[in-house]
Amino acid sequence: MFFASDNAGPAHPKVMDALVKANSGYALGYGADPIMAEVRQQIRDIFEAPEAAVYLVINGTSANALLLATMCQPWQTIFCTDVAHIHEDECNAPEFYTQAKLTLVPTTAGKMTADALRAKIKAEETRGVHGPQRGPVSVTQVTEKGTVYSLAEIKALTDIAREYGLPAHLDGARFANALVALDCTPAEMTWKAGIDAVSFGGTKNGAMGVEACVIFDPKLAWEFELRRKRGGHLLSKHRYLSAQMQAYLADGLWLDMARAANARCAQLAEGLRRHNVARMLCDPAANIIFFEMPRQDHQRMLAAGAVYYVMSGDPDQGDPDEMLTARLVTDWSMTADGVSQFLGLLHG
Repeated sequence: MFFASDNAGPAHPKVMDALVKANSGYALGYGADPIMAEVRQQIRDIFEAPEAAVYLVINGTSANALLLATMCQPWQTIFCTDVAHIHEDECNAPEFYTQAKLTLVPTTAGKMTADALRAKIKAEETRGVHGPQRGPVSVTQVTEKGTVYSLAEIKALTDIAREYGLPAHLDGARFANALVALDCTPAEMTWKAGIDAVSFGGTKNGAMGVEACVIFDPKLAWEFELRRKRGGHLLSKHRYLSAQMQAYLADGLWLDMARAANARCAQLAEGLRRHNVARMLCDPAANIIFFEMPRQDHQRMLAAGAVYYVMSGDPDQGDPDEMLTARLVTDWSMTADGVSQFLGLLHG
């Protein structure tokens, strides 16, 4: 009954087996290993982007920060949502690496609209040399509220960016979960929808620790390489990143794991809908649920061994009837029985 985060789940055995296999003999470092050449082609094929530049880093924060730094000038501002991971959960790493600022766009259910984005863009670059200049638009897919942008919604945002001559970045820490939810192709959710670069996540979806930075404009490749090295994110024993990503992509494993995580989330959502008091705050589209229920119910669930984050208020102190917001996240390894056990306690 562990629903705290998909970061807390295990790596898939096939990923671990690939690491063991890679841990034999010698291989050139810094991305010159032969596995990386195969991974680069795998990702280009998956994204239908034969000229894409592909690089691996160990976590999502470095992927987002380095990509945005490559797409941004220090005097610019990055447009993102007020609940974006790059705003709330990366300790100002994007600002550190880009030397730019973030301009926050208000959201509904974790998503910004084209109108809201346009309003924020129009408000910038109005003070000449005295104010920040307009910079990249960053879209989070899956959002931090568990919702998913439709292809049309992504295209509407990137159309606004194009109107102002701005590049668009996709934070895809849960890229696979969004992809299977939309039943589309990686190309359709990225460059065909106007995205210029994507942080293609693996860690939250069954890898041990690897993210791909996919840049659809190869002219930016060398700058990214320099920024990755200067920022301390070029691994010397790179083959261990390559091996993870190769296993992750082989035979559609990444999609299978995302489908499993999403299915367990759907099972959870159905059970929550039948609860007399619990209320979901957004309609979950992938593998994250935000919900609220009385403190006394949280206390009962947590005491029985359920593990999840209560996001508002102290579950141990206060009015037992006060509604507290919490988050449930399912990963690839969560079983139907595990969800049923949680729901059995919830309804008990």
